[in-house]
Amino acid sequence: MNVLYFLLFVFVSVSADQSKQLRCLVCRHVVDEIDNIIQKVDPKKKVSVGGYRLDSNGNQKQKSVPFARSEMHLTEVMETVCDKMDDYVRGTYKTSGELTVLRLITEDGKMNPLLSEVDLIQDSDLNKSLKFYCEGIVEEFEDNILRLFGKDAKNIDIKLCTDEAALCSQTEPDDDYTFEEKEEL
Repeated sequence: MNVLYFLLFVFVSVSADQSKQLRCLVCRHVVDEIDNIIQKVDPKKKVSVGGYRLDSNGNQKQKSVPFARSEMHLTEVMETVCDKMDDYVRGTYKTSGELTVLRLITEDGKMNPLLSEVDLIQDSDLNKSLKFYCEGIVEEFEDNILRLFGKDAKNIDIKLCTDEAALCSQTEPDDDYTFEEKEEL
């Protein structure tokens, strides 16, 4: 009976570890998809933001901001970004066995060349779990996503998925590090 409990424990712990890895991978792809959508918007397109309150002179305080990074546009993007997860599949690399999430079709409409390096994981839900994880991430971290994409932060995938959401365990690379050449001995 103890062996049965041990096997059940191993199965549950492996599944939990893969689930955490999967959430990390989905988070990174969500960031990539949002960024791709933003990059496709005309940078000249602006939107007026501000309140409808009047100041003491009877003027409204409004300013013009780029549409691509406006809260209005980012909110629309977050409502549809998880639909893109239907284009992704889970798999493991043939060489290392490492779990991955890949887009089936690249942005230019061709089959992803990395698919030949991966063993696809067939599951009963037809990879709907990727969309489920995406929806959970977007819902739970909506304010973080709006803030990071609104101010065009660098390394959003690391800031969101690792630092703020704690979905990934990798840390941000040290930007201050410089490679020093050493003479051979």
